[in-house]
Amino acid sequence: MTLLLGLVMVFGLVFGGFMLSGGNMDIVLYALPYEGMMIGGASLGAFVIANSFSVVKSSLVGVMRVVKGPRWKAADYNDLLALMFELARLYKTKGIVAMDEHIENPEASPIFQRYPKLTKDHFVTDLIADSFRMMSMQFDDRFQMEDVMNRKIKKHHHESLVSASAIQSMADGLPAIGIVAAVLGVIKTMSSIDKPPEILGAMIGGALVGTFLGVFLAYCMVQPIAGRLEQIEEEDSAMYTVIRDVIVAIVAGHPPSICIELGRGNIPTTKQPNFSAVEASQRELPAV
Repeated sequence: MTLLLGLVMVFGLVFGGFMLSGGNMDIVLYALPYEGMMIGGASLGAFVIANSFSVVKSSLVGVMRVVKGPRWKAADYNDLLALMFELARLYKTKGIVAMDEHIENPEASPIFQRYPKLTKDHFVTDLIADSFRMMSMQFDDRFQMEDVMNRKIKKHHHESLVSASAIQSMADGLPAIGIVAAVLGVIKTMSSIDKPPEILGAMIGGALVGTFLGVFLAYCMVQPIAGRLEQIEEEDSAMYTVIRDVIVAIVAGHPPSICIELGRGNIPTTKQPNFSAVEASQRELPAV
């Protein structure tokens, strides 16, 4: 929603101000398809050259994520706390042996099935299942567990930011590509130096559209998309740090309710459920 609102503001105020100041849109509209073809084609071609197909694909997905916004909502964090409470309670009451059916095949686990959106995220299920699997192998040092989970989260976060970095690189190159298009327009104008001044003026104006378009796309569209995508990835990564905090608290031997409270404290403020809501949702869970 913010992307669409921003684009309306950018186009409306930039071109509206240009026309209100007496600018002639005819020259811009005439040159726009040709300049757009050169700038768009060169920037997209350079983007494909600089990145693997997996990065190109993930960048397209990333643009859609900017349109949709962050993946995790407040209800999802509440579900995560409920899921982790069920697992912590089961581990505390019945031991690690009772966890086998849930950590070996989370998709078939009755506990995980109660939270389908979380289960669809493979990194969420893998991070939880792998941590309990390590605990079953007597990996019970909380500091080492925290270090291992931090490295996993850091690797995942680095990989998730590749798309934003690729889009940002594209934005960095757009102004220079706009200059290339403008230079080609100047070359075309110089080859028609014997034309009347009004024709030369229109040709020079058309050439400058290339410079304008490169800067406009870079700083009013592509760079903001890259910045917003990075923000979304940063915000969504909080889900994994909550899992880490709860798992480390379980390894430290804290009661399930304390483990969940430690995890709740790391949820972004705008999406953080209050203590009473978490406690109420825990009372509604089925007994072990």
